Amino acid sequence: MLTAEDKKQLAQKGISEQQIENQLRQFREGFPYLKLRAAAAIGNGIIAPSDSESQAFVEAWEAYKAEGHHITKFVPASGAASRMFKNLFEFRDGDHDAPQTDFERTFFSRIHDFAFFPALDDACVVMYGEPADSLMENGRYREVVCALLNEEGLNYGQLPKGLLQFHEYPDSARTPLEEHLVEAALYATSDGRADVHFTVSAEHRKLFEELVERVKPEYEQKYGIHYNITFSEQKPSTDTLAATLDNEPFRTEDGRLLFRPGGHGALIQNLSDLESEIIFIKNIDNVVPDRLKPATTLWKQVIAGVLVTLQRQAFDYLRRLDKGGLGRAELDEMCQFLHRELSTEVPGITELPEEELIDTLRRKLNRPMRVCGMVRNVGEPGGGPFLAFNADGSVSPQILESSQIDTHNPAYMAMFQGGTHFNPVDLVCATHDYKGNRFDLPKYVDPATGFISSKSKNGRELKALELPGLWNGAMSDWSTVFVEVPLETFNPVKTVNDLLREQHQPKA
Repeated sequence: MLTAEDKKQLAQKGISEQQIENQLRQFREGFPYLKLRAAAAIGNGIIAPSDSESQAFVEAWEAYKAEGHHITKFVPASGAASRMFKNLFEFRDGDHDAPQTDFERTFFSRIHDFAFFPALDDACVVMYGEPADSLMENGRYREVVCALLNEEGLNYGQLPKGLLQFHEYPDSARTPLEEHLVEAALYATSDGRADVHFTVSAEHRKLFEELVERVKPEYEQKYGIHYNITFSEQKPSTDTLAATLDNEPFRTEDGRLLFRPGGHGALIQNLSDLESEIIFIKNIDNVVPDRLKPATTLWKQVIAGVLVTLQRQAFDYLRRLDKGGLGRAELDEMCQFLHRELSTEVPGITELPEEELIDTLRRKLNRPMRVCGMVRNVGEPGGGPFLAFNADGSVSPQILESSQIDTHNPAYMAMFQGGTHFNPVDLVCATHDYKGNRFDLPKYVDPATGFISSKSKNGRELKALELPGLWNGAMSDWSTVFVEVPLETFNPVKTVNDLLREQHQPKA
């Protein structure tokens, strides 16, 4: 039962009572597992362009850009980097003063190889009156870590990844935010302008804006372009209710309802707000120094070229459907496009009465479209590409997380474990229809693809509700195409020591 105070709280967040009822029902009933046809693979849901095909797609993308379309690079950048420093937090708060684990020994032995070392050295001097090397020589390793993580030092333990110094250059160190600005200049410009949109947390927004103000003129001059850099925050209306273990609303000590961020799936609202026709999506930490950017640039152009090529064909078919008077051969051609190019199977589609067939083609072709880069599976964590059944009985490409797969189904587990590719979050999206109107993206979310996790609040266990993930269920009803991209285009930074990998160092 919601109290008057509860309803006031909901109104402040922009959440309806119906939403709360739906969320409590989801806690009680859980979410269904997806029904799978197969793990996607080369020739079965994933395309692997030849060199000549890749070049043609690059040219298609360059031609599209030359037409002056509105393009944006969208980078989810909210959230502190605390998990990146998990091992160092444990060292700082532990009971040993010298490095003991392999992780700790690697961190300290190669501390000079971090791009942030000069800033860390300065922080050590300010905090302790000695440089980092002197502190370590005297066994004061803990102080060095405090200078890195604590608020009175660099505060890296609480800052978002986008603001950390990742890569060393002769004249400076670059943050991921800056590397994304450089990337945008290389493959996402139109009419001499690069639009970059970062989703950030309210507490860090000012720091992002200050960094942009400081570095933007330098990159504009270097690349001869103008940047339009914007920010947004996850909307309070996308927060989800926490529940007790008995599936009742979880209340704080003062009796208020507890809400939690709904996960990156909430960002479908932010994405939908953008005016752009084409939107690149890539995680904040998947960046490399300039010496390795050619491969990234090439394959971003390839997948964008695939997208605009397929979109052009889909638009042509939709206009022909509007015009009418189509023969059976033309309708069959559209069915083949749906099946072969978009890997979407509608059982019995060719047997449908003409009017129903036209309605089905229109529904499947007139929706948002995305092309997703997929890399060969090398054991990295992350979701994978599958061919999955939809609520209407059709089969289409979907990106799934392990939580969406029934682990008690041996056939599904064999698919998951034998998958050849995984999702590096490398997407390019088309969000306007063939008449130039923006799609209302939240309408294409599959609400049955969220999941429930176990959390705690002040020592009390609770259930948390995650919205359908941004590139998972939030894009479930999009036309989706998977393209194999090289592993060298995927270089995430999950722990601070990942910055010591060859790919993140200034020289190979």
